Amino acid sequence: MKYFLAEIQYLVPTDQLDPIVNEHRSFLQTGYDQDILLISGPKVPRTGAFMVARSEDLETLQAFFADDPYQKNHLARYTFQEFNPVKFNAMIKDWIKT
Repeated sequence: MKYFLAEIQYLVPTDQLDPIVNEHRSFLQTGYDQDILLISGPKVPRTGAFMVARSEDLETLQAFFADDPYQKNHLARYTFQEFNPVKFNAMIKDWIKT
């Protein structure tokens, strides 16, 4: 398993995101249901978002996020940085598969 810090950068003003934010969050819930996402949330100020995700490889993660309504509607850009979680809180030990 590989671990990633995912970053969303909004390409439009947030008022253009607001009509589909619920659809976006429903999409993210599928990532939680599939055990892909650990945490997600908007940046402060709201210029994008961060997520901690896992996947077998980068390509699989990119394919998953290709279905995000923000991405499908060209409202946001996604970047992914792989990292190695060598230290973590014991409460997420079941999520981290070393």
